[in-house]
Amino acid sequence: MSFAGLLDFARKDVDLPQSSPKKLLKGLHSNFIQQYEKDKGGYHYIMAEHLRVSGIYWCVNAMDLTKELHRMSAVEIVDYVLSCRNKDGGYGPAPGHDSHLLHTLCAVQTLIIFDCLQKADAESICEYVKGLQQDDGSFCGDLSGEVDTRFTLCSFATCHLLGRLSALNIDSAVRFLKRCYNTDGGFGTRPGSESHSGQIYCCIGALAIAGRLDDIDRDRTAEWLAFRQCDSGGLNGRPEKLPDVCYSWWVLASLSILGRLDFIDQTSMKKFIYACQDYETGGFADRPGDCVSFFIHPNMRYYIRTYN
Repeated sequence: MSFAGLLDFARKDVDLPQSSPKKLLKGLHSNFIQQYEKDKGGYHYIMAEHLRVSGIYWCVNAMDLTKELHRMSAVEIVDYVLSCRNKDGGYGPAPGHDSHLLHTLCAVQTLIIFDCLQKADAESICEYVKGLQQDDGSFCGDLSGEVDTRFTLCSFATCHLLGRLSALNIDSAVRFLKRCYNTDGGFGTRPGSESHSGQIYCCIGALAIAGRLDDIDRDRTAEWLAFRQCDSGGLNGRPEKLPDVCYSWWVLASLSILGRLDFIDQTSMKKFIYACQDYETGGFADRPGDCVSFFIHPNMRYYIRTYN
């Protein structure tokens, strides 16, 4: 590695260019998402097949929040999502792919946005989710057996949205989440794993659905999240990492659930989000100057819901 590369590797923050956008470019972002939906022969669309149902939800959600959902092909999208349902009751990322909790939740959420939830078989979906809960209360994402606290949130949210949360062993799942609660106030993927902003969102989101937020120290967790803010205003996922605009969602949504939004500097955070936009094509990058991606568009969610 060159000396310049080593210095870049050691960076802990970024500078915001003076030419950065100073407001949210909603119109450009809507155009960016619509272009992705239409270009089904494009490289990015084809290469994202392994997570397409989740990508559909992220894009549809962003368009809904910007009041541009009418520009999306509702019938085509709903038909595609329904075609991803498998015999086990779950949904895969694309037709012919195995079911996974991540895509099952995104399928349910997408159907809700288009007011088509009645087209889903709620009973078989919840049976699929229930079947992935383990003896220790944790959930596997699919039949491969990977355990992660993300999947607890996916399971809780899916069954809650379908009005069948009682199908799961909530007490056992909460006990598992509390085993993943670290002394620094954060949560990891499994017991003993490093605290991470994304995992905190998943765990406190699940606890909120279960009505069990009082089982943790809200201030201690909110303090860990507040320390994720860098001098640039951006937020990182864990200590000693660069800020990434995606954590504008994971951290802020977590603080909102905890009722601690005042723990961070919201003005500088918004400036960082604005600086991550491409003012020519639309779209967000992980940080200023990087390439944009539709994966990052869910991070408009918190800004639009909170400040517009």
